Amino acid sequence: MKEQTEVRTLKEGRYVVIDDEPCTIVSITTSKPGKHGAAKARIEGIGVFDSQKRTAVQPVTAKIYVPIIERRSGQVLSIAEDTVQVMDLEDYSTVEIKIPEELRDRLEPGKEIPFLHYEGKYKIDMK
Repeated sequence: MKEQTEVRTLKEGRYVVIDDEPCTIVSITTSKPGKHGAAKARIEGIGVFDSQKRTAVQPVTAKIYVPIIERRSGQVLSIAEDTVQVMDLEDYSTVEIKIPEELRDRLEPGKEIPFLHYEGKYKIDMK
């Protein structure tokens, strides 16, 4: 799910959709309006699920999509080599999520973990 908002209302640290991928905004720079046009905003973001850097340049009055990313809680059922099976504590569905390298030793069966969900994509959200 996503909603539309004007580019001028975006702030650093929030989410935005760039190239059909949800991204966390790292920086926003705006130029002054020129003789024949409106002010432009350059939005730099890092993909939430793939960690790739993306850039978008839009007029500040243009509409842009903002993703609605759900933050959920789940219980670890089992751990395979590079994936973990998690049961969502809200609707009791199970999903398999890829384990980031830095979290490999912190996961154990029965432990409750937070994760992100957006349009069929999942990511563990532990700091």
